Amino acid sequence: MDDIEELTGNIGDALRAVWQELLSVDLLIQFGLILLGAVVATLVAIFVRPRIDLTNITMGWPPLLRLWVRRLAAHFGVLVFALLLMFERAAMLSVTAPVRSSLIGVVASLATAWVVIALLASIIRNRFVYRLAAAFAWIIVALGILDLLDPVMQALDSVGIAIGGLRLTPLLVIKTTVLLLLTLWVAAVVGDFLDRRLRTSGDLTPSIQVLLGKLIRLVLITFAILVALSTVGIDLTALAFFSGAVGVGLGFGLQKIVSNLVSGIILLADKSIKPGDVITVGESFGWVGSMGARATSVRTRDGREFLIPNEDFITQQVINWSYSNEEVRLDVDFGVSYASDPHQVIHLAVEAAMSAERVLKEPRPVCHLVGFGDSSIDFKLRIWIRDPIDGITNVRGQVMLALWDALKRGGVQIPFPQRDLNMRTPVRVEMVETRKARPSKS
Repeated sequence: MDDIEELTGNIGDALRAVWQELLSVDLLIQFGLILLGAVVATLVAIFVRPRIDLTNITMGWPPLLRLWVRRLAAHFGVLVFALLLMFERAAMLSVTAPVRSSLIGVVASLATAWVVIALLASIIRNRFVYRLAAAFAWIIVALGILDLLDPVMQALDSVGIAIGGLRLTPLLVIKTTVLLLLTLWVAAVVGDFLDRRLRTSGDLTPSIQVLLGKLIRLVLITFAILVALSTVGIDLTALAFFSGAVGVGLGFGLQKIVSNLVSGIILLADKSIKPGDVITVGESFGWVGSMGARATSVRTRDGREFLIPNEDFITQQVINWSYSNEEVRLDVDFGVSYASDPHQVIHLAVEAAMSAERVLKEPRPVCHLVGFGDSSIDFKLRIWIRDPIDGITNVRGQVMLALWDALKRGGVQIPFPQRDLNMRTPVRVEMVETRKARPSKS
């Protein structure tokens, strides 16, 4: 509490000093020069920035240098403002005492710090994290420039609550949050880099690549959290209570999430489902796009993408059309009239199947007589394809169209259903002639 009272007293003294300065002519002159610099910098930025073609100027430059140039152009007005204030400060130092231009120096330092921090933080690609990191860093630098950093830190550390063996203060919360964001960002960058390297490796199967990538991310995130907590001085044993609560929550409220996570790891480990496979799960038919920690995306031929929970691949029946062999057999059922020659029909059917573009020549298509129906001789034509990812209905339709043309050329008829109707009792049929109404004479 003494630190808070001391900080309050320092702020009060500073405000009284500022009020006294406000009554001086020197401060009004500095305010006028700062306002003049802001107006001139804004006009210069409005005039110059639209006339600079950064795309052509930075063509062929390294990516980081191009990024810095774009950030510098985005803060061009602040940069011009800082340079003008520095020029005004140098001019006033040459003719008057330094104390009469101190405010201009402070504002110039703050503007320069903002430009430098924006350039350094530009390596962060996430826009939200970039803005958060830049604003936090500038606040720290601004407090240092104003000589308020140590008093603020002491005041934030003077108030806290004890949770077990841990003393929780606002300063500790801020430090932990900043370090967690920083370490998690580094872990994400390293994880993305290693994941790209794994995906370019031809010695690993797609499922192993995804599995290793997820394990590496999990290890990096865990390591980042441990490093952040240990750096700020938090004893990990003091978090036993929270870890127990998290365990209870996982046991009761997060059963499905844990089940999907474990199911995803099992799928990647046993290679039963991997990216690129053509599968059928329930009513969903398509190929596996990406496998996440909670769900697996299945893209269909009509452009839709289903997110199927990983648990469904373990508990439900899954048809994997390309599990161990890419060759897939399709059946086409048809029937012909009893007046047709079955041997000729089989020959025409095989030739029709061979004429389809995606049907494999080896194994060779075969046609079997499978039954004598009520009004037709039934056949089953079996074909093989190697690219189910390009669709199954379309190739079956091509084969049926070719079969129709072949049977028509061979004079083979596809019969209509025929039924014999037997009447047990006589039925009287009356023919009634209906006459059309004659038009009336008007």
